Amino acid sequence: MIPEIRDKFNAAFDQKRYEAFIQDIDRSYKNSLEFRVSETPLFLSGELTRQLIEASYEVMAVLRQSDYKEKAQHAIPPGMAVANEDDHTTFLQIDFAICRDENGEFIPQLIELQGFPSLYCYQHYLQGKIRQYFPIPEDFTPFFSGLDSESYKTFFGKVLLGDSDPKNVALLEFQPEKQKTRIDFYLCEEYFGIRPVCVTKVIHRGRKLFYRHEGREIPIERVYHRFIFDELLRMNVQTSFRWDEDLDLKWVGHPNWFFKISKYTLPLIHSRYCPPCYYLQDLTEYPSDLENYVLKPLFSFAGLGVEIEVTRQLLDSIKDRDNYILQRKIEYAPLIKTPDEYAKAEVRMMFVWDEEPRLVNNLLRQSKGKMMGVDFNKNKTWVGSSVAYHRGGGQGAEIPAGG
Repeated sequence: MIPEIRDKFNAAFDQKRYEAFIQDIDRSYKNSLEFRVSETPLFLSGELTRQLIEASYEVMAVLRQSDYKEKAQHAIPPGMAVANEDDHTTFLQIDFAICRDENGEFIPQLIELQGFPSLYCYQHYLQGKIRQYFPIPEDFTPFFSGLDSESYKTFFGKVLLGDSDPKNVALLEFQPEKQKTRIDFYLCEEYFGIRPVCVTKVIHRGRKLFYRHEGREIPIERVYHRFIFDELLRMNVQTSFRWDEDLDLKWVGHPNWFFKISKYTLPLIHSRYCPPCYYLQDLTEYPSDLENYVLKPLFSFAGLGVEIEVTRQLLDSIKDRDNYILQRKIEYAPLIKTPDEYAKAEVRMMFVWDEEPRLVNNLLRQSKGKMMGVDFNKNKTWVGSSVAYHRGGGQGAEIPAGG
């Protein structure tokens, strides 16, 4: 993206230093690094930073419309609605592929969005580790909205804890010790004192929930919601409480937004940064170039059930048409210069919505395969997850929350 910085980084790269970097992270947190960390971050130009911010707030503008909750009321599958929904999501992730437009210029294109937490603690930790091991220009940052490393951590901790003692805030997940993202849970406990708790081990009594620690029952006042409903359904997980119960606690963020801000939202967004997308049930005729579309189930996670070879016969065979969207494919641009070939990039823009939605950080995924993900990048290097840095102090200025 910025040739002089890229060339300097690549020339200084040392494989042994990279291996020490990975071992440091893994050993520090119970050998919990189960996903690949790339050899390099991304250095964003000022223009692409500006576009990513602009695109993010165009998506946010749709979510802030007064009738959005009404439009999304059917997004929650039967039996999965959780009581005491709040006015807006607490967390928002917006994933953009970096592509080229008709003039050959780089442009972000919306892939997916989630009203659900991402790796907020791990991405904070990772950018610091990258700086420790690699030459990152001092005026480059992964943070937004005027935040730096310390103020980001302070702000995020305040959102999670509110006025509660950390011991009364539980990070609720299914078998947290087995999750691939558990390094983020360990960091959350280290940063803020919030313990990860398995959803199956929660004790229910009256309108209150408890978890057991060192032989004592600890009341839960706030839940940092990290479990995936799809996983609970697939595993037939049973809990001690019902989702529709009026419980005496605060969800951070509320589970209903997992469904209400999701693939279900994509057809509602109209922007040059968003490829055309349709609810399958609304199509009276199909696009003439179906080979340029991808079919996605509304209620799935981590790419399960996605069909990339779309035909009229496939679409006609689908019975539950209200459970699918048809989205125009995009082509990732070769972007990041690496020792053997260019890597493609996807940038996740990470929001926290407290009193107002605030863009705070990002997550980078890199690929040299047909798609993002481990299966498409076997035996490849300079791929995986990392951070996108942009120059602070003016370039890529923030877009107002309403714009």
